[in-house]
Amino acid sequence: MYVAVKGGEAAIRNAHKLLADRRRGDRSVPAIRLDQIVEQLALGVDRVMAEGSLYDAELAALAVKQARGDMIEAIFLVRAYRTTLPRFGYTKPVETGRMAIERRISATFKDLPGGQLLGPTFDYTHRLLDPELADDAPVEAADRRIETAEQTPRVTDILSHDGMIEADGELPEGSETGDLTREPLSFPLERDLRLQALARGDEGFLLGLAYSTQRGYARSHPFAGEIRIGEVEVELDVAELDFPLTLGRIRVTECQMVNQFKGSSKQPPQFTRGYGLVFGQSERKSMSMALCDRALRARELGEDITAAAQDEEFVISHSDNVQSTGFVEHLKLPHYVDFQAELDLVRRMRAEHERASQTSDTQEAAE
Repeated sequence: MYVAVKGGEAAIRNAHKLLADRRRGDRSVPAIRLDQIVEQLALGVDRVMAEGSLYDAELAALAVKQARGDMIEAIFLVRAYRTTLPRFGYTKPVETGRMAIERRISATFKDLPGGQLLGPTFDYTHRLLDPELADDAPVEAADRRIETAEQTPRVTDILSHDGMIEADGELPEGSETGDLTREPLSFPLERDLRLQALARGDEGFLLGLAYSTQRGYARSHPFAGEIRIGEVEVELDVAELDFPLTLGRIRVTECQMVNQFKGSSKQPPQFTRGYGLVFGQSERKSMSMALCDRALRARELGEDITAAAQDEEFVISHSDNVQSTGFVEHLKLPHYVDFQAELDLVRRMRAEHERASQTSDTQEAAE
């Protein structure tokens, strides 16, 4: 039960002023601009876009600035803004096979058709602080060309050609993809809704679950079949046109995990798939998503559900950081009536306990 708190308006206004003052910080330091956040804190901006479910780097940068760098608060701001936008249609599925690639790696095949491309990555850096960055030392410009191709085959296509991996899932004719932003979730979920929920789920939560699957808390032996980062075209079908209209390009990260599967009475031994696709450059998130996707397919593949990462309702119900933070942080709101009721209950229980103890002590003394 919540109760109205009167007389706090002035305090709240002052709290907002103090927040704005702390957000600005030392006035002798130049204010950070949105373009600086977009260009130099790009991975944070990408996370806000991905988990906020809105691809707009400038709005995500504004949210990061407004939230003073609190990623979950920034994601909350973007989600709230997103709800005000009109929905005028659904785009066609993006074709990642025709991605303009800036990074593409595989842990399963050394020589890939189209080759591997390291791109911008922390993978080979020494985890040592670089003091030169503190002085804003000049950085040598790198070649920013993006590799383009009409079609770059995936590792899973190679395995599929040899019949070594399950077929890629196809939706039945006439089926409609779900939309978790329009309809409340009802368990069990189809895989399309699960993937939507995972794509906007909290990176840290999914990372912990993904790690658990590799430590024995699910039947998982994964290989990173392929990770690719690059730009894909977004297309929209327009009734007046006999061809899709290209709206623009977005940067995405795609991960295809390849997992062992010993087979069942209906399926031969083969590799199975886990899939991750998120906005921007976010390898850790896409890999975690792919590992969780595979774990959540346990029932479909006839595997025993023994771990948290395989429990669909547990994973999906707790992966959304906006819902999670709302429920945890609501504890800061007034609960005066609730607490007073429980305080009164505990006092009565203690009084009864003391009376019972005294009665017991009296009986023992009499004996």
